[in-house]
Amino acid sequence: SKRGVSAAASRTPHPAPALWPAMDFAALEAREGVRLSWNAWPSSRIEATRVVLPFGAVCTPVAPMPQIAVLPYAPVVCAECSAVLNPFCSVDYRQKRWQCCLCNAGNPLPRNYHEIHENNLPAELFPAYTSVEYQMENKTPRPPCFLLVLDTTMAAEELQDAKDSLGQLVALLPEECLVGLVTFGATVTVHEVCAGAMPKAFVLRGTDDISQDSLKKLLGLELSAHEHAHYNKQQGSAVAEAANPLRRFILPVAECEFTLQTILDEVQPDPFPREAGMRPFRATGVAIAVAAGLVAESHSAQGARVMVFTSGPCTMGPGTIVGRDLGENIRTHQDFNKGTATHYKAASKFYNQVGIRLATHAHTLDVFACSLDQVGLAEMKTAVDQTGGVMVLAEQFRAETFRNSLRRLFRRDASGALDMYFNATFSVFVVPQVMVCGGIGPMSALAVKSKSISENEVGMGQTTSWRVCSLSSTTSISVYYEIVNQHSNPIPAGTPFYLQFCVRYKRSNGEIRLRVITVARRWAESSGAPDIVAGFDQEATALLMARVATFRVEHEETFDLLRWLDRTLIRVGTKFGEYQRDAPETFRMPGPFAIYPQFMFNLRRSQFLQTANNTPDETAFYRLMMGRETVVNSLVMIQPTLTSYSFSGPPRPVLLDVASIQPDVILLLDTFFMIVVHAGNTVAAWRKANYQDLPEHEAFRNLLALPVSDAAAAMGVRCPTPRLVECDQGGSQARFLLAKLNPSATHNTAADGGDMG
Repeated sequence: SKRGVSAAASRTPHPAPALWPAMDFAALEAREGVRLSWNAWPSSRIEATRVVLPFGAVCTPVAPMPQIAVLPYAPVVCAECSAVLNPFCSVDYRQKRWQCCLCNAGNPLPRNYHEIHENNLPAELFPAYTSVEYQMENKTPRPPCFLLVLDTTMAAEELQDAKDSLGQLVALLPEECLVGLVTFGATVTVHEVCAGAMPKAFVLRGTDDISQDSLKKLLGLELSAHEHAHYNKQQGSAVAEAANPLRRFILPVAECEFTLQTILDEVQPDPFPREAGMRPFRATGVAIAVAAGLVAESHSAQGARVMVFTSGPCTMGPGTIVGRDLGENIRTHQDFNKGTATHYKAASKFYNQVGIRLATHAHTLDVFACSLDQVGLAEMKTAVDQTGGVMVLAEQFRAETFRNSLRRLFRRDASGALDMYFNATFSVFVVPQVMVCGGIGPMSALAVKSKSISENEVGMGQTTSWRVCSLSSTTSISVYYEIVNQHSNPIPAGTPFYLQFCVRYKRSNGEIRLRVITVARRWAESSGAPDIVAGFDQEATALLMARVATFRVEHEETFDLLRWLDRTLIRVGTKFGEYQRDAPETFRMPGPFAIYPQFMFNLRRSQFLQTANNTPDETAFYRLMMGRETVVNSLVMIQPTLTSYSFSGPPRPVLLDVASIQPDVILLLDTFFMIVVHAGNTVAAWRKANYQDLPEHEAFRNLLALPVSDAAAAMGVRCPTPRLVECDQGGSQARFLLAKLNPSATHNTAADGGDMG
C-alpha cells in the first residue's frame, strides 16, 4: 500500500545527524558499524559524476557492539521493499500504520504492536537504536561442522607437526561441534570416526573428480533398492540410520575425540612410491571435492568448514597445479603474462566449480599451506573467497605464526561461543534516488532481483543480496552505489536520505540473529557544497578504491589500471584542490582530502597491484585479505605505519623514508602481514654489549622491550598472525624495512642524518 501516514497522532522520525566541519568517522563506525566515502551526497546524477570518487559504504556486519540491543522477536518488514522498521520511519499511532523511510510505502503494524504510543515504543523505534539485532527462531539448531582434510605426502617429522596442529585445533573446538577427517596423497581416504571395534576407512582414486551421486554410492550413504522397498517412513529404518554420515564420518567432538586422535596417531606418510626427480603424487583437487560432497550430504544449509592442510601443489587429477617432473617449474607471474601457465585455466575452472558447490550449501573452504614452495593458492583463491574462507601461509606446520593463527581463528567471544559466524545473508536497501552497483567482499551473489539494481556493475552486481558462508567480527564488505535522481527533480539541501544493511547469520551455538543497521545522511545542493567536502572520509574512500582496483586487476592489464588510478587522482585534484593557475607550488588539497593522494601513491606501488618479488600464491593471499579486512587494517596494508622509539620522548609516527633511520632509534614497521623491529647501529651496539642487563640502564631495557610488546599486541588480534622480524641496521633482514621506505637518500646521496645502513 502507498497510503501515507496522517500528520495527526504521528511520530516524527529521528532526524539525520548534522554534518560538522570535522566529522569523527571512527565514532560513527563504532556506533553504526559502517563508514561511507561521502557523508553528504549531491542530489542529482550530474552533480554526482562531478565528485569523481565512488559513493560507497564499508560495512562490518558483525562488528562488536557491546551496547547493541538484542530483541527476542521477529522484525517488522516493509511489504513493498522488505526493509525493516527503524527509528527513521514515521508511525501513525492512531491508525496503527507506519511509513517506510526507504520506499515511502505505508504498512499496517502487526497486531502485537497495537498497544504502542509515544510513551510505549518498541526498542527498534528508540532514537538511539539505529542498529539492533533480532533473535530469530531456529527450528533445527545444529552445531557447526569442521571437516579436516590432511595432506600425507610429506616427511614423517613434518607430518607429525601437522597432526599435532590438528590435535590442537580439535582441542580448541566446543564439545558439541561436529568434526570429521579426510586424508590424501595419491589416493583420498575418508575415515569413519565413530567408536567401534574397527572403524572403516574408504579409499578413493585420486585421478578423477567424484560426483555427489558417486560419492554416496562409494561411501554407502544411500539405501539399496531392497532397503528402499522395506523403508518405514513413519518409524525410520535401522539401515538408514546406520548409513547416516552423521553417525559414521562426522560426529560431535565429545563423542569422537579419542577415536579421531587414535586415527591421527596411526596416519603415516603416503606409501605411494616416489621416483627420483619427481614430485609426490598429491590429489588435492579430488580430496577437496570429496570433502565438499561429504559435508553437502550431511550438513547442507548448516554452518560447515572444509579445512585443507597441505604441504605442496596438486600434481594429479583435476585441479593439477604442476606436473610431477621436477624439471617443470611451477607457474610464475611471467608465465601468466606470456600465457604459458599450462595448468592454470583448467585448475582455476575446477576450483571455481568446487567453490560454487560449497557456496550453494553455505559451506566454507579454508586452505592452510605450510610449504617453502607454492601450493596453488592462486587457482584456489576464487573458491576460498566466494565461500568466505581463510588462507594461511607458513613455512612449516610447527611455525609459531601458523599455530597462533589457528588459535586466533578459533578464539571465543565474551559469551564463550566461537567468534565465527556461518551461513549469513547480507542485504542492502536504498531510497528511490539511489541504486546499488554491487559489492566486493568474501561472498557470492544471490539471484535477488530488485528495482534498486544499477546497470553500472561494480564488483559482484546485479543483486542487492549476497551469501557470506563464513565471517568474523572483523569481516567487512564494500557496497557501491549510484545516484540516479535527475537534475530536473531537485531535492532541498539538508533533506535526509537513508541506507539500510541487514545481515542474517548463525552463531556457533546454533542461534540465528538478524542485525539491522540503518544510517541517515543528508543531500547536498551540488558537488561543490561545503557539506560535501566536510563529509569526505578519505580512509574509507581509499579502501573502496583499493578494492575496486584489486577486483579489476584480476581481469585487466595492470598498466591500464594504474592509468585509471592516476587519471582519477588528477580529476580529484582538479575538482577539490586549491591552486593558482600555472603555479604548481601553490597546489594543496583541503583538510579532509589531505592524505588521500598519499594513499593512492602507496596503493600504486603495493603488492596488490605490483607482482614483482611475489609469487602468484603470495599475490592471491594479499588480494584475498584486502577484500575482507576493516578500514583500519586495510589502510595498514596499503600504507604501512612506521613508529619511532627513542629516549627523547614517547613513541611517535615518522615518515616512510630512509631519513627516519637513525643510529639511536628503534623503528617499528607494521605492514599488517609482517612487523619489523629495526634497531639503529648505536642501539644494536648497546644491546650486544648487554647494557640492558645493568641496573643503572633500566631506561634502555624499557626502550628495547616497548616496541616488541607493541608488536606482540598487534600480532595478538590479527588472523593470520603476522610474521615478526627483529633486525639491526645494516643486517641482512633490514631489507624488509628498506623495501617499504622511500629512498630519498642512497649510497651516493646519504646525508649525515639518514643512513641507508
